[in-house]
Amino acid sequence: MFETLVSINERPKPFEYDTIESLWNDEHTSEQMLKYHLNPEIDLSSRNTDFIDCSVGWIVSRFNVGRGTQIADFGCGPGLYASMLAQKHASVTGIDISKRSICHAQDMAEEDGQKIQYVNQNYLEYETEDRYDLIIMIMCDFCALGPQQRKVLLSKFSNLLRPGGAVLLDVYSLEAFAGRKEQAVYEANLLDGFWSPNKYYGFLNTIKYEEEKVVLDKYTIIEPTRTWTVYNWLQYFTPDSIKLEFEENGLKIEAYYSDVAGKEFRQESLEFAIVARKIQYEESISLTG
Repeated sequence: MFETLVSINERPKPFEYDTIESLWNDEHTSEQMLKYHLNPEIDLSSRNTDFIDCSVGWIVSRFNVGRGTQIADFGCGPGLYASMLAQKHASVTGIDISKRSICHAQDMAEEDGQKIQYVNQNYLEYETEDRYDLIIMIMCDFCALGPQQRKVLLSKFSNLLRPGGAVLLDVYSLEAFAGRKEQAVYEANLLDGFWSPNKYYGFLNTIKYEEEKVVLDKYTIIEPTRTWTVYNWLQYFTPDSIKLEFEENGLKIEAYYSDVAGKEFRQESLEFAIVARKIQYEESISLTG
């Protein structure tokens, strides 16, 4: 028992463990995540319906989305953004690691008569000959990736963009980081049965890494037949820190906003959104020279 408690309270290195796939494809937790996605009243796995409506309207205007616009939605979930952008006559591809979410998105597209290409794959491994006018990644998915994963993804974005194409994504700010507190919580059926349909005991250890600006929510779930751990990592950014990462991978940020609905950027925002474009050859010489 003592060794179990030591393991539960262990402080790993930032992004040392990756359990994203098990979270999104476990039979039970993937069902719970889809329910969160589809709840129009909350902002957990997806934005609420009113915000998505506002956001899509701004995206259509900001990026001149219309017939022939090629869009890739990385981390598309059940297709909430993809379906609305398809309604604006864009050609949309949605990529998501969750088989359950992709199946739901495909069913809804078929029901609505929409021709959306959905791909059930880890977007870090996504390869295609297609090129896009716009790549979106919404709900701060970028923050869940470690430094090397972000490097892979940004390089992929750069390769997948058409000339003049753009990336839109959102991230958590240092204002949000400042509000996170370390904690240790123990509870029977933690999160009201989210982790298993059976009786279980759950431990939540929230760990802050001040130097790296990273927070870990570490969930240890103890069931009668197994003990398992989920590591939910979040990287927090400043405009300067994300600008550096983008430029190192061939992308130049052209604008900051407080959200993906185009709200004016404010330093005190808990999240912020960026629009970036591929650095052209002449710009690359200027940045390195």
